[in-house]
Amino acid sequence: MLETADLSAALGRVRRVTGLPVAFGGAVAADARAMRLTAFAGTMTAALHGLVVSAGHGLGGQVVSTARPARVEDYAADPRISHEYDKPVTAEGLRAIAAVPVVVGGSVLAVLYAGTREPLAVDTRALDAMSQVAARVGTELTVRREVQRRIAELETTAALTRPRPAAPEWEDVRQAHADLRTIAQEVADPALRSRLQEVCALLAQSGAPARSPNPLSPRELDVLAMVAVGCGNAEAARRLGLLPETVKSYLRNAMRKLGTHGRVETVVTARRLGYLP
Repeated sequence: MLETADLSAALGRVRRVTGLPVAFGGAVAADARAMRLTAFAGTMTAALHGLVVSAGHGLGGQVVSTARPARVEDYAADPRISHEYDKPVTAEGLRAIAAVPVVVGGSVLAVLYAGTREPLAVDTRALDAMSQVAARVGTELTVRREVQRRIAELETTAALTRPRPAAPEWEDVRQAHADLRTIAQEVADPALRSRLQEVCALLAQSGAPARSPNPLSPRELDVLAMVAVGCGNAEAARRLGLLPETVKSYLRNAMRKLGTHGRVETVVTARRLGYLP
């Protein structure tokens, strides 16, 4: 789901990359029939606040219907759009406006606008920059949806993996655990990252409940999770966004804390203590 905070952050990026003074946006309803403006940056009035834009109407409604960027040089006078929203737009003093869709899975989830109070065309460079911001938001939402899906699946798996499953199924759990630890490093949302880490802990303890507080740092566990599914130092470094020497350092620290002397012994000990699945 697209939150107002996500829109606000995107609008801040739009203003930075385009230099346009006003930006605003809103999420599209689930039935794709309308969009409500809920996020604003640089506005001087409340004229646009809460405005509901129907699909196919006005500039933003056109973007909702076509899933393509659009722009006008002088909103109130442009013959290519319908004009039922002229009053709030002119009350804000806007003239030139551009709008771009946030698309996920082929559906428009939101529209980002930017504009000026002068009849100066929003140039192609600015429109492209807005489209890049919208694409980034779409990617972030796609990742978030996939992570939420994986979390839901793995929470179920963690709840059902007592007693220990058969070896082939258990290897799937271990691979999923390693994948989730990798994904957790790429997630910007702190709450989502925390939930991912909680699921990782549940998966780890589905094999053997932890016997004592875990002395390993999150990064040491990340490295051990990679080693446990057969990654060498170079592959672990690539997946975790680290240098190979850094991976070696984390591995040495894990060995020291667990009192082990090799990769295999370290992984076996971490599993026995309930730190890895």
